[in-house]
Amino acid sequence: MFGYTEEQIAWFGLTFGVSAFMLYMVFIILQLARESKAGKFGTFVLLLGLGVGLVGFAAKGLIKFFISGIVE
Repeated sequence: MFGYTEEQIAWFGLTFGVSAFMLYMVFIILQLARESKAGKFGTFVLLLGLGVGLVGFAAKGLIKFFISGIVE
């Protein structure tokens, strides 16, 4: 499609698509904190509790990069 291989399209989607989705999830968490009037500590707890999965996913990519030098 448009001169790109399936592997290139999948890499782009996984890299930028998932990154955009993660940023959107941070926006949702912050919106949830604002609407529930959680305050600073409540917002921190929401970001910590709900954002651990996002941090883990990002850490997995960094660990792969530093160990092998290749991002798959």
